[in-house]
Amino acid sequence: MNINVVSIFSGGGGIDLGFQQAGFQICLSTDNWITACETLENNNVGLAVKCCDIRDLNYAVELDKSGLKPQDIDVLVGGPPCPAYSKSRFYRTEKKRALEDENSFTLHEYFRALREVKPSVFFFENVSGFVYKPHRDAFNLLQEQANELGYEISYKVINCANYGVPQIRERFICIGVRKEFGSKFVFPNETHASAEKIVDCEKERWVTCGDVMADLDVDLPEDKDMAAGSKHHDLLKLIPPGDNYLYFTAERGHPSPVFKWRSRYWSFLLKLSPIKPSWTIQASFSNNMGPFHWKSRFLRISEIKRIQTFDDRYEFCGDFRDQWRQIGNAVPPLLVKQIAEAIKKQYFVNKIGGAK
Repeated sequence: MNINVVSIFSGGGGIDLGFQQAGFQICLSTDNWITACETLENNNVGLAVKCCDIRDLNYAVELDKSGLKPQDIDVLVGGPPCPAYSKSRFYRTEKKRALEDENSFTLHEYFRALREVKPSVFFFENVSGFVYKPHRDAFNLLQEQANELGYEISYKVINCANYGVPQIRERFICIGVRKEFGSKFVFPNETHASAEKIVDCEKERWVTCGDVMADLDVDLPEDKDMAAGSKHHDLLKLIPPGDNYLYFTAERGHPSPVFKWRSRYWSFLLKLSPIKPSWTIQASFSNNMGPFHWKSRFLRISEIKRIQTFDDRYEFCGDFRDQWRQIGNAVPPLLVKQIAEAIKKQYFVNKIGGAK
């Protein structure tokens, strides 16, 4: 029998793909951005895609179109949009945080889905900042709602690089399991570590940018209208691989400092190193915010797909910036697949172990 999944806030499909690759059936994916929905449809990620405001979504009606009922769904997955919990809110003081943000309804909509679908397991994802003290109200609400609706939760801030993703990207992952199962979810063991830590463990070394991008590294003519680094393009060329604007500070010993120490975002003029994983791929494409290629150029869509562990054959709809946004917002499918496989092993072997 199929292990059925409903996905909300699906975006370009990172979570959906991970569960699909682990053997789950995606019965319904939904997002309010038509371009992302077109990506999901064109790649046949699941049985059905619904493009609408999450507040207008009727789960019973949409599932019925595929001959299903809410009680047929085993797993709910999704990551409510995260700007209110991101690190940027520490700098953008004009914006409200957590539950005070105007988009906090997305968190409440996740709980509505839990109430109406009543899955055996839920997968909740967000930025690592979700557990920060300033966002404690939102984190407490997650705990309270899960308990009230009958779920035991396990959560962890995960560095994706520790699970074989060629990217240092931290995400908050929470798995809720109906109390009837009688056991909390146990996260799979980390499989990879930095070179410095491998000496003391039996893990593999982190997967690097060079490992996954080498065959894509083809020199192209420089686009003068979109020069990486913008007006600082010439400085970018001088920054060593794996470094950023801090290279040009007095504190780093530069003979002719250009920037003040910690005066910019960390990603300003940030360059990848072929011998390290990438830093986090952001959702917004920028002329001067990296990471950039170690050859001082913009990364290509094919490259950030590799960094985010999307298959080369997976095609994103929209223009360049639309594609970048979908990929940058996604949870790496490789990470999700490993967590989904653990969920299946712990709770869905022959769909035995607990009743809905």
